[in-house]
Amino acid sequence: MAMAPSPSLAQVYTSPVAVAVWEWQDGLGTWHPYSAAVCSYIEQQFVQQKGQRFGLGSLAHSIPLGQADPLLAPYIIDLPSWTQFRQDTGTMRAVRRHLFPQHSALGQGVIWEWLSDDGSWTAYEASVCDYLEQQVARGNQLVDLAPLGASFPSGPTSSPGSIPATVPIQMPKPSRVQQALAGMTSILMSAIGLPVCLSRAPQPASPPASCLASKSHSSVKRLRKMSMKGGTPRPEPEQVIKNYTEELKTAPDEDCIICMEKLSMASGYSDVTDSRTIGPVAVGRLAKCSHTFHLLCLLAMYCNGNKDGSLQCPSCKTIYGEKTGTQPQGKMEVFRFQVSLPGHEDCGTILIVYTIPHGIQGPEHPNPGKPFTARGFPRQCYLPDSVQGRKVLELLKVAWKRRLIFTVGTSSTTGETDTVVWNEIHHKTEMDRNVTGHGYPDPNYLQNVLAELAAQGVTEDCLEQQ
Repeated sequence: MAMAPSPSLAQVYTSPVAVAVWEWQDGLGTWHPYSAAVCSYIEQQFVQQKGQRFGLGSLAHSIPLGQADPLLAPYIIDLPSWTQFRQDTGTMRAVRRHLFPQHSALGQGVIWEWLSDDGSWTAYEASVCDYLEQQVARGNQLVDLAPLGASFPSGPTSSPGSIPATVPIQMPKPSRVQQALAGMTSILMSAIGLPVCLSRAPQPASPPASCLASKSHSSVKRLRKMSMKGGTPRPEPEQVIKNYTEELKTAPDEDCIICMEKLSMASGYSDVTDSRTIGPVAVGRLAKCSHTFHLLCLLAMYCNGNKDGSLQCPSCKTIYGEKTGTQPQGKMEVFRFQVSLPGHEDCGTILIVYTIPHGIQGPEHPNPGKPFTARGFPRQCYLPDSVQGRKVLELLKVAWKRRLIFTVGTSSTTGETDTVVWNEIHHKTEMDRNVTGHGYPDPNYLQNVLAELAAQGVTEDCLEQQ
């Protein structure tokens, strides 16, 4: 049964700003929405557990789905790990709570589908649905889906493995996604524990029958490959070292903190690092911080890293050049809504949503060619919509562009290897209840995250250069 907001809350939050849908992920990485009844039950339980600060319930951590649908009796959702657990087989599936803007296609209950070989209709991904709806609104009769990077199965008239040039798209009877959305319109403030008013989403109007979606991807893919090959070549490692150091004629009487040998002796890496231009006893001083090392040691350190043309002093962490990371490809989205975070009652809230899919490790990752997992995505993070909060947001955008927010490594919480993990730039993933340190209030967070960004070479100077 839906909970109506109290009069005081209704006066403050007069209209929904997002639609919430609960989904589970199958073994192929495809997300499937729960039924409307199950979504409604999960959302109510989620709100009650998140609403502890408002006295709406206690944290139970798990949600038994059998109470909403007897057919789902074996399944339990574990909220701390965002997984669905099947008790009789031990199978675990990722779950997510996806928030769609109210003005989006899904926010209005619109879902686009494609016709498969057996005559059944299958829903497109949420981003594709939104894109198609925008194109229909603009009156476009032919829509190219290639810019979205989506892939689609072959149509009934195509040969095995081929992709048809065009495929008709229509809006048949409401799908499971649409039904779930119709029963799951909620205010975004449920994330901080406020009651949710469930209402029915408007029925979508049928799009023009003549609307077609182009399936040809080859030209876009070729352009992308050409762009990558035509990029700026990376500098030679020896040249990078020379760019940021001054070679000394006389070595100071101290140790090199990289190899722990005396600077007057040969580098400890002289037997494993070959260089045509840097000798084993060459010593250099970094230009800005003046720390001194064997140049061959700096070369070995650089070649063991991302080799992006930047160098970081191992002593004081001063960064030379523009540091980039090894973050896998993904998407960063930003939303705003008029709810205050604890400790920031004078402004609204910025919501950042990071999305990274599972993938294959590249040459910059620990195990090139091996699959990596991306657990817990999309990840939602919060900032106050204040002057300083907006500055942090712009710097986080720079860090995202430089691939510094995440990396591939070993999870400190689960011990899982070859998985996407945070990369030393802390984010607030809860709006309240700062028991774990991941929520608000936290009066020092903005200053701390600015310092963490600066340690990665992301400062206000970067904003002036944009």
